[in-house]
Amino acid sequence: MRFEVFWRVAVVQLAAVGGLALVLALMFSHRFFVDWGWLVGPLAWLGCAWLTARIVGLARGFALAGAVLAGVVSAIAVVIGIHWLGVVIAVGLFAAWCARPTSEGAAWT
Repeated sequence: MRFEVFWRVAVVQLAAVGGLALVLALMFSHRFFVDWGWLVGPLAWLGCAWLTARIVGLARGFALAGAVLAGVVSAIAVVIGIHWLGVVIAVGLFAAWCARPTSEGAAWT
């Protein structure tokens, strides 16, 4: 694993998710997230992953695939009622995915 990439991805993704969560929380009521969180959450996660890939210089398709896989784990945490822990675990898994050594063909654009 490339630890410098791991930490860069983790910090950027956490900042992107946290920043977007703050903006959305200021714009919308709690009821919006109760009704639409199932859609907004995954779209926000993917958007932040795309932004992270762009900032860090990763292939976007490769990063989005990792975001989807990490998002599944996060969704399980949401279902069992520990959303905050799911985000922390998902950021770690996403960063690990992005930081693993890849072969030439694996870094999709």
